[in-house]
Amino acid sequence: MSDLSDLYQELILDHNRRPRNYGRPETPNRRSEGYNPLCGDHITLYLVVDGETIRDVRFEGTGCAVSKASASMMTEALKGKSLEDAEILFQSFHRLVTGCPELGGKGPALGKLSVFSGVSEFPMRVKCATLAWHTMRAALEGRPEAVSTE
Repeated sequence: MSDLSDLYQELILDHNRRPRNYGRPETPNRRSEGYNPLCGDHITLYLVVDGETIRDVRFEGTGCAVSKASASMMTEALKGKSLEDAEILFQSFHRLVTGCPELGGKGPALGKLSVFSGVSEFPMRVKCATLAWHTMRAALEGRPEAVSTE
């Protein structure tokens, strides 16, 4: 394994062991649940949206290392972002993990989220990596039904 792959793996494991923004904020005004039946990942995502800005985003749940790390890193990336920027990040992250640059559009640099680039080689893990992101999108859209990767 290359040094870069080792670093990426360590970053994912660190976010799995010590997830950032874990827990429920005091006054969330958006909420959604997501479930990945193949892996058993389950997430509840809470957002505090003020106008067009995500002021806070937190999560609770259980899941595999990829799912938890993705949720943790997503929350870090979204705090303070506009709703429009959140959608752009969603699209960019989705293109990264699915290995589908042909979906078009040039998104922002993903920074640390780039550690998930290797996920595209493991189709079963794509659902783990994207669960929190689809759950975030459902919360922002106010969809009451739980998000499922199936």
